[in-house]
Amino acid sequence: MFTIRNAEMEDAQRILEIYDYYVKNTAITFECVTPSLDEFKERMKKTMQRYPYLVVLKEGRIEGYAYAGAFVGRAAYDWSCELTVYLDCHAQKCGMGRMIYESLEKALRNMGVLNLYACIGYPEKDDEYLTTNSADFHAHLGFKKAGEFHNCGYKFGRWYHMIWMEKIIGEHHSNQQPIIGYSQLK
Repeated sequence: MFTIRNAEMEDAQRILEIYDYYVKNTAITFECVTPSLDEFKERMKKTMQRYPYLVVLKEGRIEGYAYAGAFVGRAAYDWSCELTVYLDCHAQKCGMGRMIYESLEKALRNMGVLNLYACIGYPEKDDEYLTTNSADFHAHLGFKKAGEFHNCGYKFGRWYHMIWMEKIIGEHHSNQQPIIGYSQLK
């Protein structure tokens, strides 16, 4: 029913369409202006140099995407990644989010990544722009709340919290092997 594959640069327009909805209509992302297609392609290209960037398709149409990126960006954090997932606003609650996230987790585990992190907008109370659905989704997939920042994101004339959630997917050793770039696994 659903197919997951690596994203390609030709997918950028559709992926940006999905993201645009969340920028304009939600506080799920704290980005306030949708990036241009060229800027978005540069973001994708940078991510794809080292990490997986996946799309999920239904009947040949991209209905969502997920990717990993550097956590903080220093070498000592190489075994940790920040994850992102977005589904078409009409494609939620049908199993695609779980499917693509599990595929992303498997790819990261194969790279040698040990810690997964999600940065999630979190409301004081649910409103029309933000609910706890993202935190609930991550908790359902085994993530645990690791930290909270209060009133740090301002969008739509109101303040939102941000939480970090984490999931440990591998063993930590005193002589840890380096991670393998995603492109080397293909």
